[in-house]
Amino acid sequence: MSRIAESELIINDRGAVYHLDLRPDEIGNTVVTVGDPDRVREVSKYFDKIEVKRQHREFVSHTGYIGKKRITVLSSGIGPDNIDIVINELDALVNIDFTTREIKKQLRSINIIRLGTSGSLQSDIPVDSFVASTHGLGIDNLLNFYRHEQNEQEKELLQSFITHTQIHSQIGNPYITSCAASLIKHFVKDFHQGITVTCPGFYGPQGRVLRLGIRNPELINRLTDFQFGQYRITNFEMETSAIYGLGKLLGHNCLAINAIVANRVRKEFSKDGKAAVENLIKRFIEIFDESI
Repeated sequence: MSRIAESELIINDRGAVYHLDLRPDEIGNTVVTVGDPDRVREVSKYFDKIEVKRQHREFVSHTGYIGKKRITVLSSGIGPDNIDIVINELDALVNIDFTTREIKKQLRSINIIRLGTSGSLQSDIPVDSFVASTHGLGIDNLLNFYRHEQNEQEKELLQSFITHTQIHSQIGNPYITSCAASLIKHFVKDFHQGITVTCPGFYGPQGRVLRLGIRNPELINRLTDFQFGQYRITNFEMETSAIYGLGKLLGHNCLAINAIVANRVRKEFSKDGKAAVENLIKRFIEIFDESI
């Protein structure tokens, strides 16, 4: 196998990958990603033991145990560009030999679970409820920089979405990836399920108007109205499609679960978003301890 150059995979003086500042021995088999660095300690306070704490830029990580299960919680920051760093560097930690700089012959899969906040696009999915994403549908273009293929169902769903929204001619080439069936099966009780759309920004890309006009003022209505068989778009945010797309390409098991802090149809915002996130964290910890 060819050696990966120092300019392509940056390893610091302590043998850790550059952005995350983690060594291969410092992550668990399940990695929980959160956008907010302050949310890392809100998750790790439920660990039975914390053995590693690292911080570099916006990337804060705690690794420890829940029972006998080793788990890492890692802040990703906001947006698909940060997810590009996080997923590639997590994969490097488990599937590249940092001594030889070669890809390992035996590849390893890990669980990557996003625990975040999101806006609902359906009137019947209220603020403070939870959504588990069956698919990540990206209008952010990140995966188009990689060689990727979609299965037949994903192709049909995506074509139906493009025809319905006409979004391709204005923004780029949407892509879609499904979650890990092995994970989402545990997130049924207390969770709505559906397609999550990932946007490259918070304001115009999500249809918000402050002082700037937007190219697609009907975006929210078109996303809300979209239906493909049993699937509908439940929510949108800024990370899921990038996690699903890169994770699947690299052979990892990915899932996004979100607390709904805004309902864009009802024009409502949670009166206590922090409590909604705390409830989601506690529900995740219960499920992880029992089932994952």
